[in-house]
Amino acid sequence: MSTKDDIRRVSAQESALRFEKFDLDSAWTLGQHIRSLAASAHLVLSVDIHLNGSQAFFAAMPGAKPDFEHWIRRKRNLTLRMLRSSYGLGLDLLEQKTTLDAKWGLASTDYAAHGGSFPIHVHGVGCVGAVTVSGLPQREDHNLVVEALAVHLGLDPHQHRLA
Repeated sequence: MSTKDDIRRVSAQESALRFEKFDLDSAWTLGQHIRSLAASAHLVLSVDIHLNGSQAFFAAMPGAKPDFEHWIRRKRNLTLRMLRSSYGLGLDLLEQKTTLDAKWGLASTDYAAHGGSFPIHVHGVGCVGAVTVSGLPQREDHNLVVEALAVHLGLDPHQHRLA
């Protein structure tokens, strides 16, 4: 797929993957699901879910590096600031041939436009948090989060992932 195709697809994901409600129990269930997916596939990653400004879930798989947490923080910062997926924003910047710093003055020490963070939007409320994964190549980080969100919402994960 081309970058433009991916941008359209990620935009569709961001529109479709929205919740009627999302609370601490939802964060725990979603986090456990992502952890189970990672364990069954022997993936080395960390997962974080932030809800209303607080960490609601965190897990690191065996072999996870401390640096994963720094990537999570930077990707999550971008998602919570722009209310979009970090991968979608990264694709937009790539297409525009620019950077976070050049476009918005955002330092790479605090923000990362790499796949793996996705906003948690609740209908009638807005963005209440973010789910973020780090440790895989960025497209795989993004797809893992999208698939888990789709399952959590009762949707077919294969229809929502990037090819």
